[in-house]
Amino acid sequence: AAGAGFDKIIGFDMGGTSTDVALYDGAFQRTLETELAGVRLRAPMLAINTVAAGGGSILSFDGARLRVGPESAGANPGPACYRKGGPLTVTDANLLLGKILPAHFPAIFGPNGDQPLDAEIVRQKFTALAKEVAQATDTDTDQTPERLAEGFLAIANANMAQAIRQISIQKGLNPADFTLVCFGGAGGQHACAVADELGMERVFLHPLAGVLSAYGIGLSDFLVMREQGAEIPFTPEAVGKLTAIEAKLSQEAETALRAQNPGAKVSHAATILLRYAGTDTALPIKFSNFNEMEQTFTEDHQRLFGFASPGRALVADMVLVEATAPGESLTEPAILARALPEPLATSQLVSGGKAHAAPVYNRAALGAGAQISDPAILQEAISTIIVEPGWRAEITAHNHCILHRIAPRENAAIADATKPGPVLLELFANLFMAVAEQAGAVLRNTAQSVNIKE
Repeated sequence: AAGAGFDKIIGFDMGGTSTDVALYDGAFQRTLETELAGVRLRAPMLAINTVAAGGGSILSFDGARLRVGPESAGANPGPACYRKGGPLTVTDANLLLGKILPAHFPAIFGPNGDQPLDAEIVRQKFTALAKEVAQATDTDTDQTPERLAEGFLAIANANMAQAIRQISIQKGLNPADFTLVCFGGAGGQHACAVADELGMERVFLHPLAGVLSAYGIGLSDFLVMREQGAEIPFTPEAVGKLTAIEAKLSQEAETALRAQNPGAKVSHAATILLRYAGTDTALPIKFSNFNEMEQTFTEDHQRLFGFASPGRALVADMVLVEATAPGESLTEPAILARALPEPLATSQLVSGGKAHAAPVYNRAALGAGAQISDPAILQEAISTIIVEPGWRAEITAHNHCILHRIAPRENAAIADATKPGPVLLELFANLFMAVAEQAGAVLRNTAQSVNIKE
């Protein structure tokens, strides 16, 4: 993303069972406390938020509301279209709506792994579920399989957008100021819709977006982290003690790093965790002089929690040091400009309740400077990119695909708010739950009472 000129990015990795999101704003975001399967852990780690919404997430109806996940069909039996008797999933909804094209997939499905994706069983299952929904509610008598599939995708997209809000808005950052870096096998089918949920105007897709995690781990830096508790009042006199701790940790981290990567050029970065005396919410502050660290803490506290208490006693909780050695250098050759090729085919793409005739382009055949207006489908060997109505795709000189919002978003219209359908019920239930979770997060971070925090 930096090579494409973007330094404020939100990573959106949608795979088969879950979606992982993370934020980069000049530095990787880290967290000192996280909750996994109901267990709270205190350990420094990358701040990656995961939601159970992936291509294999199971679609269901509980009699009142539509549900997406958290259960997954996995790889076996997989989605219904895999021909192994699997349930309806997000992948099946994309197939029904024309966002996945069986003709452009290899014939590796079925019991013997030699058949194409099964579009017919997907339509049969969605037709049966649409009848079930219509019978259970008196508001959806005109329910169609396509409308039902779009409803499921709207719920999945809202869940993924909420995961991004937790790492951006909850941290005092506006996602509209960032570029959505989309990857994972299913990410390209949802990129525009998720960006629209968050008011984001730009999406970045690498040519290896479908396998970007594998590509990225090969390019990653080597890093060793060391930490040590301090628990001392943060005063000008304390900076000397903290500097001594930082020097010791830097030496330990560099020694450990050189043991696995001899001869590497090592750089260091030090962070101090500061908190108000009497609280336990510490903020990571870049190590520098006393006045600069105190001012940065006040500004960050104000941005995160809406208030600050200048003059209140501070405590230095912990010192963290990172030693980093560069990994492989990134080389991306330029591609030539060429005329826009003829589409491979024209496919029916359902979006916003309307059917569109969408040209299908071979992503590998597009040259630098190519621009493709909405709606369209870019077919890759490892993924599929959907250019939704109101968006435009542009190929850069380094073969990056940038999606831009080119038309104002349409406001959502609710036909009859007194009789919400199963989609609207689920969307609003999730929105109300998100409000409660956000309120709880702020209360836990700002409260001094242990009882209130728990």
